[in-house]
Amino acid sequence: MVDGEDDTEFAPGEFGHVPVLLRRADELLGPAITAENPRGDGAVMIDATLGLGGHSEHFLRAYPGLHLIGLDRDPEALRIASDRLVSYADRTTYVHTRYDGIVDALEQAGLDAIGTVHAILFDLGVSSMQLDEADRGFAYSVDAPLDMRMNPTAGITAAEVLNTYSRGELARILSAYGEERFASRIASEIVRRRQKQPFTTSGALVELIYDAIPAATRRTGGHPAKRTFQALRIEVNGELDSLRAAIPAALDALAVGGRAVFMSYQSLEDRVVKQELTPRSKSKTPEGLPMELPGMGPEFRILTRGAERASEQEIEDNPRAAPVRLRAAERIARRTTA
Repeated sequence: MVDGEDDTEFAPGEFGHVPVLLRRADELLGPAITAENPRGDGAVMIDATLGLGGHSEHFLRAYPGLHLIGLDRDPEALRIASDRLVSYADRTTYVHTRYDGIVDALEQAGLDAIGTVHAILFDLGVSSMQLDEADRGFAYSVDAPLDMRMNPTAGITAAEVLNTYSRGELARILSAYGEERFASRIASEIVRRRQKQPFTTSGALVELIYDAIPAATRRTGGHPAKRTFQALRIEVNGELDSLRAAIPAALDALAVGGRAVFMSYQSLEDRVVKQELTPRSKSKTPEGLPMELPGMGPEFRILTRGAERASEQEIEDNPRAAPVRLRAAERIARRTTA
């Protein structure tokens, strides 16, 4: 804590949820919210991954003029967050959608999709609530139904993926989304075992993974099921495709001076964020010209040096911050030429 700084506004609320990198998110987004006045009057913020509303609660409390648009694909998360933020009901709009539904969310809030937002936060990955609810099937530490849908009312479940995908398809998603060295071996074993008994719970899958991965490998690199569960979750929820669609829409929505913060929890997400931010932060003026062509300069300024990680103290206070990678950017111009 900085000497003389009151830390109470960054403490978890009655819900006990500790938002990841809350102070850093505020440092990065606060200047965009308060560009016109310290209250944030007239400023609009999108929390593209509302979850339990921990980040949103802080920003609404810290900036009494801010209007927040909260997105989440999980109806239970929207219910909990709206209850948590009920005292800010006149300054909040909630939209049941994935984060690639930003354009529709802005329309529901009565805003244009281009240049009307001042701050955007993406806190990616599975939420604390989803991890803590055993019957959602996200955690490999408990035996639970293999669901893994962030929106439990729609889409294919993890069990359906395991029981219907071909061996090749299974190997592909385990390798691409889980970066699993033994993807082919695990996929073959899934196909073999499901012929005798379809997969319904996480316990059977964890047992299979222990059997399929060599003992020497199981002793290093964390839980051996981590990569497979990550791959299934990403496939079930279309997370990377959704993120690729969401980032351009989010960046387009930012006004000049507006800022976006992205918190990723694995390398695949962080890579997508970097790939989307990098070209917009570079000039499109052909090399060799003596001056910048009008409307061809960089649209964004990167605010972080690479991907920032949580401090040791933050990880000690909140272990779920350990894998986070944070990137941020500020819109500095809007190109007038394609």
